[in-house]
Amino acid sequence: MKITDLDPKLVWQCFDEITKVPRPTHHLKKMEEFLVGWAEKHNIPVKVDAVGNVCMTKPATPGHENAPTVILQGHQDMVAEKRGDKKHDFLTDPITTIVDGDWVKADGTTLGADNGMGVASGMAVLLDDSLVHGPIECLFTVDEEQGLIGANGIQPGFVTGKILLNLDSEDFGQIVIGCAGGKVTVVKLPFTREDAPKDYAYYRVCIDHMKGGHSGMEIGLGRGNANKQLCRLLWEAGRKFGIVLADIDGGNLANAIPRECHAIAGVPAAKKADFEKFVAEFSDMIHSEFLLAEGPDFICEAKPADAPAKIIARETADKLIATVFGCPNGVQDMSNAVPGLIETSCNLASIKILPSDEIKVEVHQRSSVDSRRDEIADRVKALFEMIGATVTFDDAYVGWAPNPESPVLKVAEQSFETLFGEKPRVEALHAGLECGLFLEKMPGLDMISFGPTLKDIHSPSEKANIPSVKKYWEFLCDILKRLA
Repeated sequence: MKITDLDPKLVWQCFDEITKVPRPTHHLKKMEEFLVGWAEKHNIPVKVDAVGNVCMTKPATPGHENAPTVILQGHQDMVAEKRGDKKHDFLTDPITTIVDGDWVKADGTTLGADNGMGVASGMAVLLDDSLVHGPIECLFTVDEEQGLIGANGIQPGFVTGKILLNLDSEDFGQIVIGCAGGKVTVVKLPFTREDAPKDYAYYRVCIDHMKGGHSGMEIGLGRGNANKQLCRLLWEAGRKFGIVLADIDGGNLANAIPRECHAIAGVPAAKKADFEKFVAEFSDMIHSEFLLAEGPDFICEAKPADAPAKIIARETADKLIATVFGCPNGVQDMSNAVPGLIETSCNLASIKILPSDEIKVEVHQRSSVDSRRDEIADRVKALFEMIGATVTFDDAYVGWAPNPESPVLKVAEQSFETLFGEKPRVEALHAGLECGLFLEKMPGLDMISFGPTLKDIHSPSEKANIPSVKKYWEFLCDILKRLA
């Protein structure tokens, strides 16, 4: 079965078109061209602003012209993550989709249902003339996943509606009315190289095939952070054997829990057997620790490698390993205001060696309290500055304060209960949505966020639940009818 055979057909057909367009964050020109071309093909008014946000409009169903204008909002970009063994170029290759029972997934890559499903449902509303609705504005923003550039760059007047339905949530049955703010801490540590000692045995030490996932929505699931765990291994090995480090590379995106990290490390040749035994024992230990959260299939191993000509200066390598090992990561605090909500978290997202002979580390902080977001970022800054690193902050964004008295929330609650015979869950999320920035730009905007059920977003295991997409579409259409 193809996804174009699924119901609701308009939504899945639009999503299928989107999967054929390369659209990783910060590389959205092809997506902009697709959206503009699609709108022109269907005689839908379209405009593009200075940062690349696309707005399409549809007049009200006859007789409902005086209803309030509703903004349907999703973001154009997708997180570009793939399995290590998968050959895929996100700048040129389409996403290959697979129907697997009640789920749609991709072949070894992220699916892009986050937020392709939101964009597709907005497109479907524009096409479906059987719906009852007031005036519609579909706003498709750019670069939400890193920097929220579209929401930051939107100018007053680009959209005019006073009600916004953000279609970027991932748990059907949940209506979101608030979210965390965030900030990325960027560390750059200069280093020099020295000759690799000759009497050492060298290994490619790696942790791979962890589940990863969204660094907000899934940070509380207890999954392993490959960067942290590999530096834990290297730190312990350094105390036991006196290792040297030639290379290290882990993680990719600030908003994804790192699934893999590898290093080229050396140990004195006389301690080779002891080191190999240590790695095997360490692997057994972390497999036991993360069995319930990760399952048994992730890898922790050391394989012999060719001796490098140079290594990272030992003092710098030792400081780096110790600091990454000691850096805050995971859930830091739970909310006192909303029971069960993670308030503050930290994701040690990536470690890269740059051509400029600098080691770059990125750490993503989130919090529903902006001062706590800044405090945890400053803790990371203080830690890395002690080893001589330069630390800056990037991609800061504000949270979205919940409004339990929102009029559109009341409409959505009534709709959900009528359609499905139960009350929805009204919650705040420990994840970044664009809504807080929209509220800054357009004070008085009345907003909620909802979507179909997606699992393991920001990872190659991402999948969309087919039955929930049908219910989500019914819910969206009914809200529009009620608002009209």
